[in-house]
Amino acid sequence: MKQGSFKAVCFVLLALIAINAAFGDENTINSTSVILESFDGDSEYDWKVMGSKFATKTDDASWPQSTVISAWPQALFGINREGKDLKSLGLWGRFDRQGFNWVDVYPVTKGGDEPAEIPIPGRIQYFDLWVWGSNLDYTIEAYFRDYQGVIHTLEMGHLNYQGWKDLQVRVPERIPQHKRVLPRLAALTFVKFRIWTPPWEQVADFRIYFDQFKIVTDTFESLFDGDELALPERVQELWNGNN
Repeated sequence: MKQGSFKAVCFVLLALIAINAAFGDENTINSTSVILESFDGDSEYDWKVMGSKFATKTDDASWPQSTVISAWPQALFGINREGKDLKSLGLWGRFDRQGFNWVDVYPVTKGGDEPAEIPIPGRIQYFDLWVWGSNLDYTIEAYFRDYQGVIHTLEMGHLNYQGWKDLQVRVPERIPQHKRVLPRLAALTFVKFRIWTPPWEQVADFRIYFDQFKIVTDTFESLFDGDELALPERVQELWNGNN
């Protein structure tokens, strides 16, 4: 091999090694299933709902409304012979006009009204939510915030089916979940769900139910000399120890 060709090959190999070192955690392998919200009342969040402009209001009540009810998808839990305290989140909506109305379903601090975002461990690959539909031609979206504060929207699908269905979506690579600098992990936070009604669909009275919000996430992190100094919690402990 000529000297010039040999140098070129070496340069390419060094470049590949450098790229792998910088972005190695993009191709990780430890996929784990995590339930972010069971809706059984055992999480640190409550859930609220909010509707768009033409949400119905009367002297006695306003919509949308939400509550936790004793219902669950049998495909997931069977008929619950064990008598577990299974719940799902119910949404009751009404609008005065057909059109592009929306209902937001979002977590808040337990016992409070402040919106809260749910931290997502690792790098999310898939997320899924069990949704009970009334065969209405509505759509549902999920909103996530990245480490730079940018909100990303993912469409989960249509609700024009009967009963419970597991809506699963792959998180696209365009949503950043890693950085070049340490710490490389740039985890997302979950912000809310949004349900849209199209202009041709009835909106006078409808109900939708949610159960088991779950993700598949990659929690692998490469080890290296001094990796604990890339862990924000550990760094905070070390710095607090010097004060």
